[in-house]
Amino acid sequence: MTSLKDLAEVLGLSVTQVSRALDDKPDVAAKTKERVRAEALKQGYTPNAAARSMRKQRTETVAVVLPSGSNAMGLGALVEMLYDTARGLAVFGYDLVMVPAQDSKDELDALKRIVDGRRADAMIVVRTQRDDARVRFLAARRIPFACHGRTAAADHAFVDGDGEVAFAQATHILASLGHERIAHISGPQSFNFAYLRRKGWASAMRDLKLDGAMLEFSAEPTERGGYDAACNLLARHDWPTALLCATDAMAIGAYAAAQENGLVPGRTISIIGHDDLPAGVLLTPKLSTMRIAAAGLGEQLARHLHARLGGAPVEGLQTVFPVVQIPRGSHGPLTTQPT
Repeated sequence: MTSLKDLAEVLGLSVTQVSRALDDKPDVAAKTKERVRAEALKQGYTPNAAARSMRKQRTETVAVVLPSGSNAMGLGALVEMLYDTARGLAVFGYDLVMVPAQDSKDELDALKRIVDGRRADAMIVVRTQRDDARVRFLAARRIPFACHGRTAAADHAFVDGDGEVAFAQATHILASLGHERIAHISGPQSFNFAYLRRKGWASAMRDLKLDGAMLEFSAEPTERGGYDAACNLLARHDWPTALLCATDAMAIGAYAAAQENGLVPGRTISIIGHDDLPAGVLLTPKLSTMRIAAAGLGEQLARHLHARLGGAPVEGLQTVFPVVQIPRGSHGPLTTQPT
């Protein structure tokens, strides 16, 4: 196991310098801090949490309340991101604890139990809503926290992807291929990610003068939700030739609906999702999608949270990453016009 002394020797620094860099002390240069953190991650260094906890009167724990069961909404991708966050927090001497919850009320209740019981020094909030009771509660209690996603107020630390721009870009791509009936399968608009993605699609449709044919259907961001939404849209006499789905899970459901209606993704109907889920490449054809262009999103979330623990203002801790298009085989030129 790598020790603080081992880390100092590799970096050519004193043990004190390395320790103060990991503690984010203001007298250590930013470049030195970044070099020390990067090497700590590389070496798998983990501080002695027990000693730090006794010294600082802290739990050295960060908690996140996760949805479970049917409320999970792409939990696998979220857990993968949180794994990277945990690695980033470990460099600062913090453990990440995940607490399951069944629904939004249970999430808030679990969060309150953690805070009231002083079981964690800080919180991570995921699946942010536009008006988020968890964010309001933590802010009122002055608990350090950071979010995976923004809220409408956006007066908190967060990391997020620019879904609004990405969905506008995807709409323009489909229009450039001859599509005019570009339907949006949206998630519940209480979730900020769903609101922003719909906003990007709607803005592009207006810019393209296609807003007279704005077909949409909102559903839970699951395979079943996407299937039901696509069935509803494809049952119309003016059925869409392209489906822009808020999530990959919804797009996977839309595949099944399209095929049941005798349509072939990429040929007689175009389908695009978001998230770049591994399941998308197992479809035939492979799913065109998008993903946040940040390999270190989880680690950035950890850095923002550690800064909040140190009292840093939220203004410098709000990162929106670009979203990149991943064209595959499920979208293409318009070949069939709705009758």
